[in-house]
Amino acid sequence: MKERKPKQTPMEEERPRGRGARAVADIVPHIGRAAFRRFGFVQSSVVSRWPEIVGPRYAGVTTPESIRFPPGRRSEGVLTLSVDGAHGPMLQHVAPAIVERVNRFFGYPAVARVAIRQGPPLRPTPRRAVPAPQPVPAELGESLRTIGDPELRDCLAALAGALAASSGPPVFASNDKE
Repeated sequence: MKERKPKQTPMEEERPRGRGARAVADIVPHIGRAAFRRFGFVQSSVVSRWPEIVGPRYAGVTTPESIRFPPGRRSEGVLTLSVDGAHGPMLQHVAPAIVERVNRFFGYPAVARVAIRQGPPLRPTPRRAVPAPQPVPAELGESLRTIGDPELRDCLAALAGALAASSGPPVFASNDKE
């Protein structure tokens, strides 16, 4: 009879239970990438840099909606654009130039043709204008010059200007009638 040798179990390596803390900046691009890929964009920068890619003239009347690739490929896709009303026929004539610009942006022939869908392009919401800063009192201006961070210095100067423009402490209306 043959003697059986006892099975040796390999030493299990101890792994840490958690990965540790991760910076939010490391996670956010992955979240955005998943959302953009769902809508057919390989890179989210196509949407965010659209005015740079096609120029301000065409970016004002178009918005990229999606890029659809043939199954199993990442080239020769169809770029779908949302085009403002009557600009559709004009964009049909300049579609080869748009394809060239998008492919130059990617660095390879990612887009083979453009599909145009008439509809309102998404417009970025306009930012609220920042009010003009009030002049800073002379005694505060000297102390602000010693602050090295320009953004902090500007914020503190704006706060000092707002306080200088106000008249006394804030007064709150009271509903109590005594």
